[in-house]
Amino acid sequence: MKRRIGIIILILIGVAIFLYTQNNWITKSSYRIEFSKLPEKFDGFKVIQLSDLHSKTFGENQKRIVRVLDKSNPDIIAITGDLVDSNHYDEEAGMELVRQAVKIAPVYFVTGNHEWWSGRYDSLEKRLKEAGTIVLRGKSQKIEIEEQNILIAGIDDPAGMQGSYGGPYSVENELKNIASPAEEDTFKILLSHRPERIRDYAGYGFDIVFSGHAHGGQFRIPFIGGLVAPDQGFFPRYTSGVYKESRTSMVVSRGLGNSIIPQRIFNRPEIVEVILKKNSK
Repeated sequence: MKRRIGIIILILIGVAIFLYTQNNWITKSSYRIEFSKLPEKFDGFKVIQLSDLHSKTFGENQKRIVRVLDKSNPDIIAITGDLVDSNHYDEEAGMELVRQAVKIAPVYFVTGNHEWWSGRYDSLEKRLKEAGTIVLRGKSQKIEIEEQNILIAGIDDPAGMQGSYGGPYSVENELKNIASPAEEDTFKILLSHRPERIRDYAGYGFDIVFSGHAHGGQFRIPFIGGLVAPDQGFFPRYTSGVYKESRTSMVVSRGLGNSIIPQRIFNRPEIVEVILKKNSK
């Protein structure tokens, strides 16, 4: 009996350790993606993507995330929404990450659904800007290296307007406003929280899109993929990695935190590193 109890205790300890590591041990995924339109001066340009923090902390002053950022030496850092969680709102967790990140590289931010659901986005945006974050809300900016440039743009999450894709706000209108025909030959980066709209992003000629929202499918089944994702349902298509639609590449982050479902399985918190390469073909 004592032996049986001992085995059960060891199993329970093992399960607890496994569940803890699944939620708290950060992994970094690295991708090299080639583009013919990429200007030569941007060959090797490195983007670090952070997504779906959901007010989670990774050590004092977010030191475990910051350590990865510092070692990666990125050219820019892209935050693709849900920095906060509307159900367990802690603005300071996200702000501490931002304050550390802007010391390493320029930080660009777009909203996720939880920023809007919290009802406190206006004050959060003010703090983000004061900290030095570049907030992209239906607008774009040029990034220049030695007289060559690329465009980075961002759109709000649809939850910001009536909580749906309809009404006065629409993804299509936002994309139309920032995808100027005059910039057709310019290499364009888009930050947008929701990956399921990849066809719209490709339709407006963006070369690479950074997205999140799917939480990696929350529970990942080996050799199959994610189990469930917001707005995609069971066995979602876009949960992790790089996807292609026409000439557009979309990078989907599995994110860092949790929201409604508090546990990840085979789906550790993720920081994404993308190195843009010039295709000479």
